[in-house]
Amino acid sequence: MSFPTNFIWGAAAASYQIEGAWNQDGKGLSVWDMFAHQPGKVWEGHTGDTACDHYHRYREDVDLMAGLGLQAYRLSLSWPRIMPEGVGPINKTALDFYDKLIDGLLEKKIQPWVTLFHWDYPYDLFLRGGWLNPDSPKWFAEYTAVVVDRLSDRVSHWMTLNEPQCFVGMGHLTGEHAPGLKLGFTEVLTAAHHALMAHGMGAQVIRSKARTKPQIGWAPVGPTAYPKTNSAADIEAARQTSASVWSGNLWNSAWWGDPPIFGHYPEEGLKVYGKAVPKFKSSDFDVIKQPLDFYGVNIYHGMCVEAGPDGKSKVVPFPAGQPQTHFTWNVTPEILYWGPKFIAERYKLPIVITENGLSGCDWVGVDGQVHDEARIDFLTRYLRQVKKAIGDGVDIRGYFQWSIMDNFEWAEGYKHRFGLVHVDFTTQKRTLKNSAHWYRELIRTNGMAL
Repeated sequence: MSFPTNFIWGAAAASYQIEGAWNQDGKGLSVWDMFAHQPGKVWEGHTGDTACDHYHRYREDVDLMAGLGLQAYRLSLSWPRIMPEGVGPINKTALDFYDKLIDGLLEKKIQPWVTLFHWDYPYDLFLRGGWLNPDSPKWFAEYTAVVVDRLSDRVSHWMTLNEPQCFVGMGHLTGEHAPGLKLGFTEVLTAAHHALMAHGMGAQVIRSKARTKPQIGWAPVGPTAYPKTNSAADIEAARQTSASVWSGNLWNSAWWGDPPIFGHYPEEGLKVYGKAVPKFKSSDFDVIKQPLDFYGVNIYHGMCVEAGPDGKSKVVPFPAGQPQTHFTWNVTPEILYWGPKFIAERYKLPIVITENGLSGCDWVGVDGQVHDEARIDFLTRYLRQVKKAIGDGVDIRGYFQWSIMDNFEWAEGYKHRFGLVHVDFTTQKRTLKNSAHWYRELIRTNGMAL
């Protein structure tokens, strides 16, 4: 069985992780510029100052994408590059850059899927309170309007936010990511609420202003469980675990997914977070809940659970020697069956796998090739589960491999290589990995190569 004829095969990347040119052509600072320049925040002092130099090499990179036969490219835009102060003045040079990038993709018949926010929050707005400021959703809406006005004649696929669980949780609670704050939980939930408001306002702007009929979604992440067996009890345990909210952290799906879809926070979450939950206006949820055309799923690995004797779910420990990626994430292909299935059942929306892939310790061999056979095996296993889910009726519309090229992996710097294309960060030489050639054939055959 091949994939549906209209299935979208793509790859993804994010602005701060690949663009570089951190202080060129009028770009404003982002919180990641601030964070990465602080000693001890990023592995070995790495920064995204140059990254993959995509800002200057985008034509070469688009040619690489075309050579792989990509049907779509999920990119993000740099908010502070476009609006250096976050609001107000617009940087025409930045919009010209994205114009040329979008045009270059379309010339190669690659559909641009644009993510408006992938973590590089404007530094000037951070100084005004950032996501804690109740005006932050309006700031995001203003930025969205600028982008939609410029690009929506050619861009039809949009995502508002990428992984709010991470940029709020790791950026404002644990301090592992930019802006590096460690706030109280009430303040963290306030920032989270404002991010959800921004999602809603952004969706409203796209829907009302887009010149090409838009397809709107977003790209959250979160813990997902799969059942130890196919028994009804284990499946229900996995379903409930995937929708659970745990005290003291934001690493969940329901607190984030329920408001945009159902228009309220999950009851379990309100009970678990208790007195830490700030008071919200009921009218806020009229803004947060907006019609979406697809639900993005960023998913890399999951936990195995079974039904315990008390009826509650029980995590099944992995055996010694469980395969792991270079990030020490467990290899769990089943999660690309059960994760999309549970999300689709809960939210009744088409699914797009907006990120999936693995970190490897890849290098160019003595023969000049990059032999990343583990990535090919990983993707084969995971994509077979996507095919199985589609065969069982889950409406999955597309798959974006993370990532098109090796890049700056946030607080991990350049330690991890997720790309189909190897990047020498000293010379900026690009080398197609074996997995890139494999992915090209997979796209050509619409998945039959699995």
